[in-house]
Amino acid sequence: MYCPIVGTLGYIISPDRKKTLLVHRNLRRDDDHLGKYNGLGGKMLPNEDVVSCLRREIHEEAGLHCEEALLRGTINWTGFGPGGENWLGFIFRIDRFSGTPFTSNEEGSLSWVSVDSLDKLPMWEGDRFFLPLVFDNDPRMFHGYMPYKDGRPLSWDYVRI
Repeated sequence: MYCPIVGTLGYIISPDRKKTLLVHRNLRRDDDHLGKYNGLGGKMLPNEDVVSCLRREIHEEAGLHCEEALLRGTINWTGFGPGGENWLGFIFRIDRFSGTPFTSNEEGSLSWVSVDSLDKLPMWEGDRFFLPLVFDNDPRMFHGYMPYKDGRPLSWDYVRI
């Protein structure tokens, strides 16, 4: 039986559509993501749907309210967690929000980063494969499979529909 951890990952786009809000995971020494930049999100709770999870996580981590979120795709990350856990991620782009973002949260500092320079940041190696799909103009969703082993992706396959 396959029982992944279900989570959301959101990329908030600036009003000029040139930057995205990321967290630099630089505060907790025991963080498996330490030193990496990432979108905002986390584990879905038993009483939530994926949109409720996304909204809660964005509000908790950045102090923002999602007003328009677009599901860009899903990814099945097998073996991704520190103990080899499997994750099923719902990847969103938040096109409209209200509020003023925090400058940091318990995981690290928040900053607006140019979408064009994302490939220059320290991040999970696998993020480089799907991030272009989050910000492109193709209206179709992507659905991918990215198995991990020892913190590195083994492959990346996806379809768009």
